[in-house]
This record gives sequence, C-alpha cells and structure tokens, in this order.
Amino acid sequence: MHKNLQLAENANARRAPGRPRSERARLAILRSTREFLESPEHGFGDLSIEHIATRAGVGKATVYRWWPTKAALAADAFASSVNERLHFPDTGSVQLDMTQQMRRLVQVLRSRRGHVALAILGAGQSDRTLLAAFRDQFVLPRRVEAKITLQRAIDRGELPPHVDMEHLLDALYGPIYMRFLIRHAELTQEFVERHCTMVFEKHFPKTCLHLQKAARQAATKSSSATLCNTASKAPAKKSKNLRKA
Repeated sequence: MHKNLQLAENANARRAPGRPRSERARLAILRSTREFLESPEHGFGDLSIEHIATRAGVGKATVYRWWPTKAALAADAFASSVNERLHFPDTGSVQLDMTQQMRRLVQVLRSRRGHVALAILGAGQSDRTLLAAFRDQFVLPRRVEAKITLQRAIDRGELPPHVDMEHLLDALYGPIYMRFLIRHAELTQEFVERHCTMVFEKHFPKTCLHLQKAARQAATKSSSATLCNTASKAPAKKSKNLRKA
C-alpha cells in the first residue's frame, strides 16, 4: 500500500508543471481545427473528427468528450481564438467604443482567422447546426456585450432611452459582414471609421459631444504621460552632470 501511494505521488509530481493533461489535449484539438480551417484549401466539408484527432494526437473519444459535433468544434475553435481581442472598451464615447471594437473585428476577418469564419458562414447556409453553433458561441455573446455598451451610452444621455438596440447593431455590423462575404468593396479600417461616423452623427447627434470630450481626455492623458516621462528622466541627467563636475 505504501509503495502504491508513493507511485501515485510520483505520478502527480510528474504532472504538476504546466497545464493539466486534459486541458492540453483540449487546446491541441482547438488549435488543430483552427489551423486546418485557416487554410484556403480546406472548407468545413473537408473537416472530420477523425482527422482532427489524428492531428492533435488524441483519440476520437477525447474530441467527442467536449464537442458532440464537428459544427460545435469549428465554432468553438474560431470563437475561443478571438473572443479576448473583441471586448468593448469604455472610453466615455459610444461612437469611439463601437469604432474601436469594429476595427478589431475587421482585423480578425482580414487575418487567417477570417478563413475560419468564411468556411463556417459559407457551409452554414446549408447546415443549420453549424450556423446555430457560430451564432451561439460567437455572435450572440458579442451582441450581449455590445448592448451593455449601448446601455452605458443611454445612461450618459448619448442615445435616447427608446433606441432599438437590435436594429442599431444590425445597422453597424451588417455592412461589415456584407463586404466580408460578398467582396463587392474592400473591408478596411477607413471604411469602419466612415461608417460609424455616418450612423452616429446622422441619427444620434449627441454622440458627437461625447466623442469630442473623450478625445480631449485622451489628449490630456497623453500629454500628462509625456510630462511624467520627461520629469522622470531629468534627475538622472542632472546626476550625470554632477558626477562629471
């Protein structure tokens, strides 16, 4: 019994560093799925649980332990890799908040991650399970966070209390996905800037005042940081001169 206990303790000691084995396997599966779909040569139809299990170095049962279908796996592979990059800031201006988040979304869609989203959205037109997984794991969580951002704007008086949040979010993000999918025009950061300005300044003029205020605060903060850096360097320079004297 003592020998078995010692063996168990030694095994635990060997597994202690780094992530737990199950977590490493889960991340390997997500990474393998993402890398497979990032290739323009592969589509969702080419994806199989067997192939991903082999690439990740795990058994099929390990994959099915977390994802019941390849649709759920593909959606999670995309969402988990970009969620942290797409949180909404709180600058004090809803126009600036939305613009910054939308700019980051465009960066994602123009990167290799965009191939994953394109594969999912393309195949999702004939696969309701896939589209539902993408909507539940990526789109809806982003919209919940966006509505919190819009509610802050209502509380500040930037937006009217009766604003239709669903309609406003569709108006803001619809053109991004339109350009991403149809490719009738280039999807750029400049387009996002112009589009947000048009939506907010035309329909919600009060947002301009908060945008100007946020810009002034950012400029003041930047100036203060510059002064602090200059001041912190001054004593060191003076000490150097004294040593020379």
